[in-house]
Amino acid sequence: MSAQLIDGKAFAESLRQRVGEAARSFAQAAGRKAGLAVVLVGEDPASQVYVRSKHKATIDAGMESFEHRLPADTGEDALLALVDRLNRDPAVDGILVQLPLPGHLDEQTVISAINPDKDVDGFHIINAGRLSVGQDGFVPCTPLGCLMLLKDRLGDLSGLEAVVIGRSNIVGKPMAQLLTDANATVTIAHSRTKDLPGVVRRADIVVAAVGRPEMVKGDWIKPGATVIDVGINRLPPEPGREKGRLVGDVDFASAREVAGAITPVPGGVGPMTIAVLLRNALVAAHRNEGLAAPANL
Repeated sequence: MSAQLIDGKAFAESLRQRVGEAARSFAQAAGRKAGLAVVLVGEDPASQVYVRSKHKATIDAGMESFEHRLPADTGEDALLALVDRLNRDPAVDGILVQLPLPGHLDEQTVISAINPDKDVDGFHIINAGRLSVGQDGFVPCTPLGCLMLLKDRLGDLSGLEAVVIGRSNIVGKPMAQLLTDANATVTIAHSRTKDLPGVVRRADIVVAAVGRPEMVKGDWIKPGATVIDVGINRLPPEPGREKGRLVGDVDFASAREVAGAITPVPGGVGPMTIAVLLRNALVAAHRNEGLAAPANL
């Protein structure tokens, strides 16, 4: 029996609709629209696509979008000066500096310059600290989106055993913290984990965020487990095809025969990231105006 597909695209669309409704209410209450500023340095093709998508989604949600496109040779002082201006701009509620940055720029220095209360990506060390001690702050968009999908599928996560494969600051570590806060029993696994398949087989919840195409096989999965595949990898082109297939970190074909539910790639976790970014920006706007954000965000 095949696993139920977790439709991240549909959930993301629902969240974006709720954000749009809340953004209109915010504009009426505050006398202005919520504002999201995105900074792109250089001409990385993937980053350009992401920035265009974020701009369109922000406008569609009824929020102000402030784009700042800088040449690849922009100096760090100039970039930090722009971040400082955005920090002080009352029309800007959220700031996102698109990563990766050109090699001559230090990403952590730039992220640390963002006001933590405008850090809607949730990458600032203060927001990481807030998450670790259970205080309100901004959580990276992808793991928060994964948590939303899990709660929508499973409801209460208390007592469930979860394995997070990957320990990045962007996905793995915050994902583990979110699951811990939801009262799951959490193991962080990685490339040096002994008997990784055996560790994964214990899990009621598997979150794969390791960046290796189709690494997690179906026989690693506990029957009935819920599998969240964060990975997005493009395989080499097959004969007669210009582009290779997009696949996740999970071998979807074999895993779906064992799991109870699974996210596809594409169409699973991916659509959630921008939807959660919009949600974070709107929450920031409410906080900046001293207003309570709607409970359904």
